Amino acid sequence: MSTVNAAPAEKKDAGLLATLANNSKQYGIVGALVVIVLVFEILTKGVLLKPNSFVSLIQQNAYVIILAIGMVMVIIATHIDLSVGSIVAFVGGVCAILMERQGVNWMLAILISLIVGLIIGCWQGFWVAYVGIPGFITTLAGMLIFRGLATVIVGESVPITSPQFRGIARNYLPQLLGWWGPFDGLTIVVGIACIALFAWSQLRRRGKVSKAGLTPEPMALTVTKIVIATLLIGFVTYLLALSGNADQGGIPIMLVILGVLVFIYNFILTRTVFGRHVYAVGGNRKAAILSGINTRRVDFTLFVHMGLLSAIAAVCVLSRLSSATAQAGMEFEMDAIAACFIGGTAVTGGVGTIPGAVVGALVMGVINQGLSIMGVDTAVVKTIKGLVLLGAVAVDILSKRKKS
Repeated sequence: MSTVNAAPAEKKDAGLLATLANNSKQYGIVGALVVIVLVFEILTKGVLLKPNSFVSLIQQNAYVIILAIGMVMVIIATHIDLSVGSIVAFVGGVCAILMERQGVNWMLAILISLIVGLIIGCWQGFWVAYVGIPGFITTLAGMLIFRGLATVIVGESVPITSPQFRGIARNYLPQLLGWWGPFDGLTIVVGIACIALFAWSQLRRRGKVSKAGLTPEPMALTVTKIVIATLLIGFVTYLLALSGNADQGGIPIMLVILGVLVFIYNFILTRTVFGRHVYAVGGNRKAAILSGINTRRVDFTLFVHMGLLSAIAAVCVLSRLSSATAQAGMEFEMDAIAACFIGGTAVTGGVGTIPGAVVGALVMGVINQGLSIMGVDTAVVKTIKGLVLLGAVAVDILSKRKKS
């Protein structure tokens, strides 16, 4: 009797362990982020995870997440984009000049800036996809071109006076439900909704796998993920609900922008034909061509998306800094590329996810914020970030060698 009952239990344990082993890289990245947060929370003596410090972490590092969303798709397709920082400076300069020197309404200026980003994406995509110049060379040229153009049109600086535009990076959503004691009511409701949505999506995915006749992941793992997600979302909700000041607080506008972009581009990459083509091209370009995929169109579209996301990042950075300068966006491309590799994107292409890139960007953001609070010199910060990037890529390469 005991041996008969032990067999299913052993099988379940084996299935759970196998599932954890197969997804160890994804879980490891999230675990590393949690460890880094805890370490800096201790080193900063509790300052890092104060409500307003947490909101500042989001607002100051939003550009990394936005650029990493596009960069991960580019890298999956075996390309690279070195021009995003210069594009941020150039588009930010265009937006500032339109508002402050031409008297253009701030919303119209944003729209024109996004169109400029799309045009730049088309320009670079044309050289990569239809002329055949490697993305590395094309975007290296773009880095020089757009940095030079930013210097020409901006000069020293162009201050922003529009309070509405500056509010994009500083303000919060309206407090539609008011304060619930010290907490913002809307934030609590949204947090509970996010927990419910995550639990529903996990159970729904499990049901779909079962209906397809496949073996779903162990229920213990599904429940564990839901519990951990509930704790993390609940803690973030707690911090956001306490953030702000006497006039406003709760969910920052910048977080809404990030959430919308992550949702849209994760859907594009995982649920559309274009997304499947991106992975196919990155996995084996020759095989993708033989299967009828228009690889030129895929490459062109990737750089168009990258141009648009660079323009969105430019608007967010300009709103936060309240001034356009030719030096804006320096080394942004390095942060975005590092975020992708830290988040599990393969150096050789074909592998990567939007959530992984976001986690990688958060790792970079926490390191930046934590070391800044500690007053560490910027040269040391760069050194530490370089070591983290090197370690992440080394782990990826070594794990592939072990599997092979």
